Amino acid sequence: MASPRIVSVFGATGTQGSAVVRALLKDATFIPRAICRNPDSDAAQKLKAQGVEVVKGDTLDKASLVNALHGSEAVFSVTAPIFPFKAKGEGPNELIAGTNIVDAAKEVGVKFFVFSSLPSISKISGGKYKTALHYDQKAAVEEHLRASGLANASIHTGAFLENYWKFGLLKKTATGFDVAVSNYKANDLEAFTWVERDVPGVALALLKNYTDPSKNISGKSYPVVNANISYAKLTEMTGKALGVEVTFTTGPPTGMAAMDDMYAAHAEYSGLYTATPIPNPDLVALGVQLGTIEDFLEAEVKPRFG
Repeated sequence: MASPRIVSVFGATGTQGSAVVRALLKDATFIPRAICRNPDSDAAQKLKAQGVEVVKGDTLDKASLVNALHGSEAVFSVTAPIFPFKAKGEGPNELIAGTNIVDAAKEVGVKFFVFSSLPSISKISGGKYKTALHYDQKAAVEEHLRASGLANASIHTGAFLENYWKFGLLKKTATGFDVAVSNYKANDLEAFTWVERDVPGVALALLKNYTDPSKNISGKSYPVVNANISYAKLTEMTGKALGVEVTFTTGPPTGMAAMDDMYAAHAEYSGLYTATPIPNPDLVALGVQLGTIEDFLEAEVKPRFG
């Protein structure tokens, strides 16, 4: 009997990881294993109720990760920002967490590693925006992963379309709705990602194809962008779908340097991913079909806000 093909998922209680777990369960090629710091949490218990194996592992404790990853063929990892943000050498941060996951995966003989990453804003901006450490540290983990010798691929996400409800971005007004975003003008472009639909589809495509050398997957990063449009366009489309007025407002700065740098960089560099055509040809080559904004509005926004 063949060994079970276990994919260990970090961030399994968050938006990306939980969607990947659901996709793995539905597809059934692989068996998901959720690595959680607290296996007794409500979110972990919900995973157990779905039949998911939940194993304790702390990303700041590499030894616990070595134990948690034994028997895994592959890893899907997303790291969460550790607040308050700390630079290298200043204390616990995403760079330490991500590096520990990569090193533990290598130690136990994991064959393939998918990392949900982000580009370095300080590099893109030539040092203009220095404080978006949640981007820079993910980028540094991605570099460490590429240097590790593990077969690997990274996914790059844009602004989460799910923020309409997860972060209350689509706010009710007397006449309809408003979307307010710090540092963004209505016609500035943003890269948008329908995370719960398309990150799992991309992860599955990578997992199913990584053993095929002709696909040339390892070492690549894959921007997952459903649309590169302005907030003016997104709100116009949202209003049309809902049949009400949806406006856009430039919000005030958040007062958190890292977040303000993030918004400013996204606005200045049109969402960060303009070098990659939409749809991403590398994903099309793997058979991935990304959803459209119209699909998203029909499937997700109308049932919630209509």
